[in-house]
Amino acid sequence: MLDVPAKPAARFITFEGGEGVGKSTQVKRLLVRLNRMDIEAVRTREPGGTPKAEAVRAFILQGRSESWGPGAEAVLFAAARYDHVSSLIAPSLKSGKWVISDRFHDSTRAYQGLTGGVNDKLIQGLEELALDGHQPDLTFVLDMDPSTAFARVESRELEKALAQTGDRFEKEDLEWHRRLRQAFLAIAKANPDRCVVLPASQSEDSLEEEIWDTLTRRYPELAERKAG
Repeated sequence: MLDVPAKPAARFITFEGGEGVGKSTQVKRLLVRLNRMDIEAVRTREPGGTPKAEAVRAFILQGRSESWGPGAEAVLFAAARYDHVSSLIAPSLKSGKWVISDRFHDSTRAYQGLTGGVNDKLIQGLEELALDGHQPDLTFVLDMDPSTAFARVESRELEKALAQTGDRFEKEDLEWHRRLRQAFLAIAKANPDRCVVLPASQSEDSLEEEIWDTLTRRYPELAERKAG
């Protein structure tokens, strides 16, 4: 009788980085790849992922909280994250499903904390409350020069205008995005066991393969399974 590789344990994988680096594309590709290997996985995003969190997302990204300042935005993100974790992430992991998220708590650290100037104690306190111990197992930080990433963002402007879903963070100037890039790199450097920085300027196919290679090195049981 042939030995059937054991089903890999549920993992929580997050993708981080600045605007236009291709996180959403790689989240989709990883989800497809896992499903082909008969591994149940849930795709989600932040802010968002649940009805309540999506309502907070719309409020923030439409610029309605901008006048409140980054501190208040950090609180709003934490409220959305609390519901996201308790209603979707924790139950999915408990049921044995992988969770693949386009952004998570590192984005609050980078945007509102290191770039926005919000006190680190407030960021940490909100993080402890919202995560309730659900730290990602692995975080891919997709890195790209902001001027290159801006070109990608601009190519989506017409589509966004038609959909009326503008993102206020994409409207910040280039210097702000350069600081944001350094913030993500600093977070990765401070968390080397969890974070892996990958160049996002390479082709989508090459980046997908590098992500998969990283996952199979980290979790060898993945390499033992065959796509269906």
